[in-house]
Amino acid sequence: MPPTSQTKPSPVKLYDFHPPVEDFRSAVLRGLSQPQKTLSPKFLYDKRGSELFDAICQLPEYYLTRTEMAILRTYAEDVAAALDHRVLVELGSGSSQKIRILLDAAPQVTTYVGVDISRQHLQEACAALMQDFGGLDAIAVCADYTQPLPIAAIPELQNRPTIGFFPGSSIGNLEPAEVISFLKTVAVLGDLIVGVDLKKSAAILEPAYDDAQGVSAAFALNVLERINRELGADFDLTQFEYRAHYNEDQGRIEMAIASLCDQTVRLGNAEISFRQGETLRTEHSYKYTVDEFQLLAMEAGFKPVQVWTDENQLFSLHHLKQI
Repeated sequence: MPPTSQTKPSPVKLYDFHPPVEDFRSAVLRGLSQPQKTLSPKFLYDKRGSELFDAICQLPEYYLTRTEMAILRTYAEDVAAALDHRVLVELGSGSSQKIRILLDAAPQVTTYVGVDISRQHLQEACAALMQDFGGLDAIAVCADYTQPLPIAAIPELQNRPTIGFFPGSSIGNLEPAEVISFLKTVAVLGDLIVGVDLKKSAAILEPAYDDAQGVSAAFALNVLERINRELGADFDLTQFEYRAHYNEDQGRIEMAIASLCDQTVRLGNAEISFRQGETLRTEHSYKYTVDEFQLLAMEAGFKPVQVWTDENQLFSLHHLKQI
């Protein structure tokens, strides 16, 4: 899909590579036809999903965001030095809270590129950054960052050094082999700063992904609402529930939506049957030791330069340089 600039007056330039509805439909139908029904985590992040995830990040159980932000504040000067004068490209920009810490510490960065699949959320975040950081040029790229990045279609990135920033624990949504492929894909950005959640007990992990207030459940179930709204399906959300479990053997949190009864869901001409207790997998979130992740990075052609962690060893931030 060719890039299109925003038509209404705005300081934020938008390059729109958002997958068309047909791609969403085909991906959903393909995922629901598998023996283990599965949806890509990227489909969780429509505007409502992005808002719910922002709310999750504020929950007391969800240690990841506040811990990573504390790491960024503690080591802001070191991370800013790694950015140098390059264009800062954030993958999965979300609400852009973390990038503000870096921009405060790195006034030499004058161009920011946010890449996210949630168009409206992305534009609003970029506009807020431009308003709050005088002299910053913020560019919104609506795209699936797990696919090859359309660098050649963005004039502002031509012949300019870039560095990728991939905070949070989104890299944990990928299978380990997919992590290697992903890192090879985003190597076009040059160096990377990547957030990686560390292994810890189920007593800490499970509440982080299934909070007492039910925000995590609402976030997961929102994808069914999105499928109903955008694709005309008839999921009855009262007949599904959210579940999250830490599989210690695999080193991952397994998140799924379970059917509470035998039922059939219609999506256009397709009928999808669910047995009572059958699950629709929405996410895996892998946890790594520092050494485990660095081995994956080296397999992808990167040299670990530096790693920053909190005092409790909950989370890590890695600076990777291409070999």
